[in-house]
Amino acid sequence: MAVVSDPLGTVLELEVQTGIDQSGNPERATRRYRNIKASATDQDVFDVGQALAGLQQHTLLDIVRVDSEELSAGV
Repeated sequence: MAVVSDPLGTVLELEVQTGIDQSGNPERATRRYRNIKASATDQDVFDVGQALAGLQQHTLLDIVRVDSEELSAGV
């Protein structure tokens, strides 16, 4: 039996540096933007991440795309 994959959704995560701790290591925070269309291209998600990062007061460290899919047994 084949497995069927159905997209559930996509989350855009921006990881930003919010400061430096007492040891000199960067303090990080993650901003999550939900309900991104699963059909959005990687380039589009990246471009939106860059645009949102420009509105942040903190320094952007990473842009992450998280896709969720439901797996079920095919008929």
